[in-house]
Amino acid sequence: MPPYRIVFANEKGGTGKSTTAVHVAIALAYQGARVATIDLDFRQRTMARYFENRAETEHRRGIDLPGALYTTYSMPGIQGLEALCTRIGEGADFLIFDTPGRDDPLARHVAASANTLVTPMNDSFVDFDLIGQVDPETFKVRRLSFYAELIFEARKARAMKERRSMDWVVVRNRVHHVEARNQQRIDIALAELSKRVGFRVARGLSERVIYRELFPSGLTLLDKGHLGELGTSHLIARQELRELLANLHLPGIAPDAEAA
Repeated sequence: MPPYRIVFANEKGGTGKSTTAVHVAIALAYQGARVATIDLDFRQRTMARYFENRAETEHRRGIDLPGALYTTYSMPGIQGLEALCTRIGEGADFLIFDTPGRDDPLARHVAASANTLVTPMNDSFVDFDLIGQVDPETFKVRRLSFYAELIFEARKARAMKERRSMDWVVVRNRVHHVEARNQQRIDIALAELSKRVGFRVARGLSERVIYRELFPSGLTLLDKGHLGELGTSHLIARQELRELLANLHLPGIAPDAEAA
């Protein structure tokens, strides 16, 4: 049986896509799942570099950490990518893709073939514009964006062909609690668009310095015992990740299970 495909995709960069993908992968590994990952952003390689840093930390400290198989795909052609998926996904429960923050044919392909498509966005209308355009006066949704139309059509074609559709989850990262009016407007616009397009909305990861600080070591918030003393904000961040994992509704993952 092929692994369950989770694709993190957004044609806009800077949304916390790679950070979210890595933390979800490690959270799944902590629950005993076998995870393989493919980084399609061969220029930045953020997800692959994160796992390389993690492996180096294991070697340097002489410790064993839950992890994932990881590789980068930099060749053109869908056939070659699918061959790689078959090789690295053998025996895996989940196959996770991190895609570049730009329009890319391979990113489109894996998004269309995803079991769960995760689109992280920052909590602003700059990022909302990726999936829909709003009226500047009323903030009501005027039309779908090209990206949203692309995913909408891919989901319809998938449903007709396989009699099942992908689960599309828009994840709101970096929510700011001080911008109450703007956040309320985004709440309303997302709710309206989700009914038209059929995605679900989930709360993601807040803006925290700890995520940037962890990258060089490849550690995550789930690596208890290897992070030193954690403050209250870090414990809250860990709970945010647990809630995100539960809201992805992944197969074989208990909704109330501990991520670590």
